[in-house]
Amino acid sequence: MPYITVESGALSDEQKEELIKRLTEISSEIMQVPQEFFVTTIKEVSDKNFGIGGKTIDKVKKEYMEKQQ
Repeated sequence: MPYITVESGALSDEQKEELIKRLTEISSEIMQVPQEFFVTTIKEVSDKNFGIGGKTIDKVKKEYMEKQQ
């Protein structure tokens, strides 16, 4: 049974549904396994709980937005 897991920041219910649907469809097509056999989970991680380049994502986002202004 294929298992797909996605780790991301916060997503809306609509985004989660679309992600699960499309990941399942394309994986089923590529692997030639019926969609009914796929399990998909989404793990939402707070921006304060992971980082890039030694900074938490919330700080990276804030710095990016300040540069855009």
